[in-house]
Amino acid sequence: MLDFVGLLLEKVFFYLNLKLFSTSAPSAEADKNANYYEVSSLKRGDLLEVPRTLFIHFGIYLGDNKVAHMMPDILPVITDDKELIQKVVTNKRLLMGVLTKVASIRVDTVEDFAYGASILVNEMDELFNNKPLPNEDVAQRAEKLIGPTPYSLLWNNCEHFVTYCRYGSTVSFQTDKFCETIKMIIRDNRSVIATALFGLVSMFCLGMGPSTALPTIFVPFFLWMAG
Repeated sequence: MLDFVGLLLEKVFFYLNLKLFSTSAPSAEADKNANYYEVSSLKRGDLLEVPRTLFIHFGIYLGDNKVAHMMPDILPVITDDKELIQKVVTNKRLLMGVLTKVASIRVDTVEDFAYGASILVNEMDELFNNKPLPNEDVAQRAEKLIGPTPYSLLWNNCEHFVTYCRYGSTVSFQTDKFCETIKMIIRDNRSVIATALFGLVSMFCLGMGPSTALPTIFVPFFLWMAG
């Protein structure tokens, strides 16, 4: 059952294309110039950024080929096997961790953190108004937070973690883009029409009842008032 739910959620998130909420859409030119990392070039306290299946993931380099990063993971809830938990977090484990709001600041190798993707180093320095803290301070902040932590997709994610460590402020550009997208949907009157039509179709296919009639009325009404 857990595998089925995880697979279903993975497909849903994929088709919603959550990469729209990344800090920047990688172009062909950007990909060509991406930093295909060499561990020897990384410095303790560097902010690392990698594209993953559903999002952009962030971490802080601690030195000695180790990266601290926040990762949602359902596995600690269902087992105490530390060796199993320390294995690379799959998308299924991650998605179920997001739903249960279970996460930890964990330490992995650079290779496991990258998960086969290229790594961008300190790219956020150009987007952030605050100057980065000294690299050693950044790394020490990250190390102090290692362990279990509350998780929120919008309010406490891996990007909040690294921006706090490197800049002293918790910010997520992915969250900001997500909220802006939601605002655009709500403000678009076509959303009202679309939800009303969907509700009518569901009533026609599933029959008249509270489970179909009430959403058909209240969801378009809410979008209309919010817009």
